[in-house]
Amino acid sequence: MKKVAIYGKGGIGKSTTTSNLSAALAARNLKVMQIGCDPKADSTKNLMGGRKIPTVLDQIRERGNQITLDDIAFVGFGGIVCVEAGGPTPGIGCAGRGIITAFEKLEELKAYERYQPDIVFYDVLGDVVCGGFAMPIRGGYADNVFIVTSGEMMALYAATNIAHAIENFGKRGYAKFSGLIQNSRNVENEDALVAQVAQENGSEVIKIIPRDKVVQQAEQQGMTVIEAFPDSDQAKEYNLLADRILEVIGQ
Repeated sequence: MKKVAIYGKGGIGKSTTTSNLSAALAARNLKVMQIGCDPKADSTKNLMGGRKIPTVLDQIRERGNQITLDDIAFVGFGGIVCVEAGGPTPGIGCAGRGIITAFEKLEELKAYERYQPDIVFYDVLGDVVCGGFAMPIRGGYADNVFIVTSGEMMALYAATNIAHAIENFGKRGYAKFSGLIQNSRNVENEDALVAQVAQENGSEVIKIIPRDKVVQQAEQQGMTVIEAFPDSDQAKEYNLLADRILEVIGQ
């Protein structure tokens, strides 16, 4: 089982990228699990036909010790097992702590033993890499970490901060920073800007995903591009990303 964390600034398209990556790998008959680690709990929405699934935290609050794996893990497109950590009640509690609680509950309920995924993706908000948001890196959950960014200033700033956090934890034998994924926004000199940040952090841009309106068209249907438009040019781009990910992680 390979465990991969995908980080990125909020709104950069990391969930879209992760979901299409999951779908591309599932279409190759790999067993995939995607765990959303954003309080918005919408990471897996487009793998579930546009439906937001109950979160681990919500189910714990509602069911307490009676919670079962079937309450928090749902099978979506291509047999992908979808989980959303969820967040605290607004104004109360820590979102990062929610991720920790969710991870502990998945282990307690033996989720990995039951589903036996080939690849697990953790889709993680990367605006602040501390506490629970660093769990996939420092908790021994992820083997490899990829960062989704664009050429926009704040996205690159966040990517650099995340890369530094990974480096710090990596010194202790935790997850490895394995590259940037450029989710293009068509800003001026975008390819060069992202490549520079990758170089400054001792890494590389493993794939440039072009901007295409077909992504929004698919999401309006509650689907990934892989599901809605499998023969499109954009689906080919996500499949090429899947090739690169498998190459880098050695799957």
